[in-house]
Amino acid sequence: MFRARVRLSKTMSVRMDRENYDFLHEITKEEGSDLSKAVRDMVTRGRILLAVERYKKGEVSLGRAAELAGVPVGQMMTILTEFGVESRLEKEDYLQGLKDLQKVW
Repeated sequence: MFRARVRLSKTMSVRMDRENYDFLHEITKEEGSDLSKAVRDMVTRGRILLAVERYKKGEVSLGRAAELAGVPVGQMMTILTEFGVESRLEKEDYLQGLKDLQKVW
């Protein structure tokens, strides 16, 4: 039986300074959206930036960076390239990945 994966949303209240609130309010006007969407977009962008920074510093692996960003590993590789971050994958890592793929394929 097929089961759809359901993401439950949570509601939260956030306090912020006036400057950040005004910034978000301005973004909502420019994009024709609402404040909740603007906050969600900023959190998503923040997750990506956090993942890029930690990967760049060598604090996390590619897989962990993808988890932090909330994206698949392939997309994380593209994001890192867009940010000009060089891959730390060695030839042996790539070859091991191919072997692991053959085992599950």
